[in-house]
Amino acid sequence: MFISNAYAQTAAAADPGLMGSLTTFLPLILMFVVMYFLMIRPQQKRQRELKAMMDALTKGDEVVTAGGIVGRVNRVTDSYVTLEIAAGTEITVQKNAVTTLLPKGTLKAL
Repeated sequence: MFISNAYAQTAAAADPGLMGSLTTFLPLILMFVVMYFLMIRPQQKRQRELKAMMDALTKGDEVVTAGGIVGRVNRVTDSYVTLEIAAGTEITVQKNAVTTLLPKGTLKAL
């Protein structure tokens, strides 16, 4: 008489549905999208540019290696580049060690 009856909730009200699941994973999805545009995409672009630069190396180009050696390209093969670092001094380095292509005439200015 003084206490009201308590009824169980229906199953439809207990199920959060599609919107509840989406809002649960939305921060994770948003974090992945931000990370893609801030970290992954620029790195892929940099790798594409570096590969294009390595494929375009020709005799006479002035380059800088990963170790900081500056030289002029004398010979290019599939995997290696021969650099002239001084008059009569040549070294052979791997192609992927070349990091920067310098403008023509840079070696004369040094």
